[in-house]
Amino acid sequence: MVPPDQRPLARHRLAVAGAFATQGFVFIGLTTRLPDIKDRWDLTELGISGVLLGIVLLAGAGSVLAEKLSARTPSAALLRAGLVLIAVGSALMLASPVWPGHLAGVAVYGVGLGIVDASTNMQAVALEHRYGRPILPSFHGGWTFGGLLGAATTLATAHLDLGWAAIIAVVPILMTAGAFLPREATAAEDRSAGDPSAALGIPWRPILMVGLGMVVFYMVDTAAQTWGAVYVDEVLDAPSRWFALATLPYLVASLAVRLAGDRLVQQYGAPPVLRVGAVVACAGLAVVTFAPTWPIAVLGFTIVGAGVSVVAPLSFSAAAQLAGGSTERVDAVIARFNQFNYVGGLLGAVLTGVVGQDQLRFGFVVPMVLVLTLIPIARWFSPVDRGEVRGAIPAGTPDT
Repeated sequence: MVPPDQRPLARHRLAVAGAFATQGFVFIGLTTRLPDIKDRWDLTELGISGVLLGIVLLAGAGSVLAEKLSARTPSAALLRAGLVLIAVGSALMLASPVWPGHLAGVAVYGVGLGIVDASTNMQAVALEHRYGRPILPSFHGGWTFGGLLGAATTLATAHLDLGWAAIIAVVPILMTAGAFLPREATAAEDRSAGDPSAALGIPWRPILMVGLGMVVFYMVDTAAQTWGAVYVDEVLDAPSRWFALATLPYLVASLAVRLAGDRLVQQYGAPPVLRVGAVVACAGLAVVTFAPTWPIAVLGFTIVGAGVSVVAPLSFSAAAQLAGGSTERVDAVIARFNQFNYVGGLLGAVLTGVVGQDQLRFGFVVPMVLVLTLIPIARWFSPVDRGEVRGAIPAGTPDT
């Protein structure tokens, strides 16, 4: 039972979790269709890399736009606008019968993706502040749950024409009715609103170090989710109806660890969890790289998902605590911090395809090596090592 005084927060939490799930559903619904998109437009690995590059760059632009608008626009309104954009963009990408229409969908989806990325995490860190305990991993677990539904949808509809997949656009439209957290719900807790000098106290150096961890995560995550289906198709000759299995077990493992992540971090602390995860993910990517058959590669992707799943939520949580201050200030920092997402996406989606253009197997060597950089970076996720930051959001009380 939810205590009466927490029921409004519970409704907001459910809505934000639903937005994360919707984003994951649409994103995985698109990436698991990449082999079909590749075939429809007769694209090479470099061609797919170009499309992915466009999405990443436009998502970065969308995140910058969210940062600029966050000073005067509540994150709830930004989130609803972003959901509409990803609905329109994904429908065009999947259903357009002409190449210019597909590219228009890429553009609209990319900008919407950046806005949704930034605004969902703005909402999540505001709620974590209100709850006073770690809840970011479970929010990102919502993204993973949505991704599982997206992969399952692809498996169930693999025999249908690509245009039918555009039905996924209905979900983000429906989600715009969610009871997202309004800015006024947190305004009373702002401690430096109206202080023009507050921005000068933002500790960008530790935020940058935490951001490097997120770059590594998205490099690994995007490589697995974007290229996994293509890899098991073209290199390991998996049956077409099983393409989505490159992503589905990865997401199952990610979901399990993310749902356990809140308590794991409370019990052991973020740095040990991140270091163990880095070693596990490296082992999983080695299995993928040297897999002789597609079921072995799927096992490798599953191990990778278990290893890296909590890096992103812990990164956003750490950045929010470091930012501190007013809601507007935290929103602006989160939107800017979200740019690390797209740097990692470039490395994971584009670099994997470029390095693996002749033999895609070799493309996974890049994330396999670089994921180990999480081991030294992990210390920056510790409140002890970050030290006391003026105006930081308090960590709150442990969940009992």
